[in-house]
Amino acid sequence: MTLANSPAPVPLVDRARELRTGLFVLVVLTAGAYLPSPLYPAYQDAFAVSDLAMTLIYATFALVSAPALLLFGSASDVMGPRSVLRISIALAAIGSACFAFASGLEWLLVARAAQGLALGAVTGAASSLISERTSGRVSGAVLASTAFVAGTAAGPIAGGALAEYAPAPHVLPFLLHLVLLGIGWRRVAKLTGSAPQTGRWTPTRPQIPPGTRVVFASAAATGFLAWTVAGLFLAVIPALLDRSAQGDQAVIGAILGAVLICSVLTQPLVPRLGARNAQLTGLGALLASLVLLAGGAGGSVPITLLAAVVAGAGHGLAYGGAAAAVDAVAPAGERGAITGALHLAFYLGAGLPAIAVGLVALGHPLATATSWVTAFAAALVPLAGAAVVLAGPGGDRADQRRTASLSCWSWDSSRGARRRPGHRSRSRSSWRTSSRCRCAEWCSPVASRAGRCSRGRTPSCTSPGTSAPCG
Repeated sequence: MTLANSPAPVPLVDRARELRTGLFVLVVLTAGAYLPSPLYPAYQDAFAVSDLAMTLIYATFALVSAPALLLFGSASDVMGPRSVLRISIALAAIGSACFAFASGLEWLLVARAAQGLALGAVTGAASSLISERTSGRVSGAVLASTAFVAGTAAGPIAGGALAEYAPAPHVLPFLLHLVLLGIGWRRVAKLTGSAPQTGRWTPTRPQIPPGTRVVFASAAATGFLAWTVAGLFLAVIPALLDRSAQGDQAVIGAILGAVLICSVLTQPLVPRLGARNAQLTGLGALLASLVLLAGGAGGSVPITLLAAVVAGAGHGLAYGGAAAAVDAVAPAGERGAITGALHLAFYLGAGLPAIAVGLVALGHPLATATSWVTAFAAALVPLAGAAVVLAGPGGDRADQRRTASLSCWSWDSSRGARRRPGHRSRSRSSWRTSSRCRCAEWCSPVASRAGRCSRGRTPSCTSPGTSAPCG
């Protein structure tokens, strides 16, 4: 994209508001996608369907969202986030409406397909919007992944609590979700700075730039296993817990939510640990959780809760570290497509093991099938860890370079500008540099107050003049 075709820089106030919009939409859509998870046992009893059919209903979401990621992965880079987010909200509304009025298995399949399309479409657009509207040292990848998991946690907790204690347990949760989608629609309508149509939009091919492939491959393997564990909890464990918890959907929802709550709580540790160490630590916790599940923990509420807590901690570190590693090395103009390709691995990890459990359950008890699949997943964890080690600290180094470029260059004036050791101010509108910087940012007092500046380069880079937001 050339400078002439670039959208105008978004003022800082609008950036903050649009960042909140991106986070809100991502949380609401992910919450809706996992809202029915604790309700699966009740649907199975009401519609008299087999274990395989129920796992296929859950897996439909993952199998549909994967093509949706390829279909919409680069759409936000070409069309702008507003159009893609509106499509996502409309599809999510169809899914919630189908669940609210479901009267048979076919309604559930259509609902899950619509939700899969919605979340597949929103992932790249919302993540790209969040990354672009994030300023300072806050990582857009960490914010987006935290919002994604927060919604995944809120869905089963709210669904289980409403199903157990509120009237119309299979209708009210989805009506409330439709209200939240309406709020999201109004917020998306106020988005500014959408990218103009600069080329023909085509479905995304999972092509990764050569310089990022090694980091991407290891991160995709780590994320696949992280979502394998989460997918087993969200798709299979509810059926096993239904017997030991005496059908208490609030208890089931709370255990499922514990996985994602612990994930949200551990994701802020990713910047401190670094993407590489976070992935390795997370994989170790995932392995411990899989060992517990393989031992038949699904029939015991206390042991399953322990496995859920350990799995959540591992999920947050592994998933957050994988997303941060890829975000650090992804070129800005291709971030939406690369994020979509990474989430393709995540969604396949969430869906394929559930299908495997359903197939094995055709000839064996569900508990046995779950133990076999979790044991196989546990055997893959050391391989993913080896891939992360062999990939090296590429993502960490890229993130350090990005942080350095943000922290080294700043506007310096006599009006309250913060001076740093080793910097010299020559005027109220000045260049500031240090030995560890390669790229500079120049802000005049007027431009700084307007929230805009010119991003320039040292002689080793390119000439100054590209417009970019301050800070």
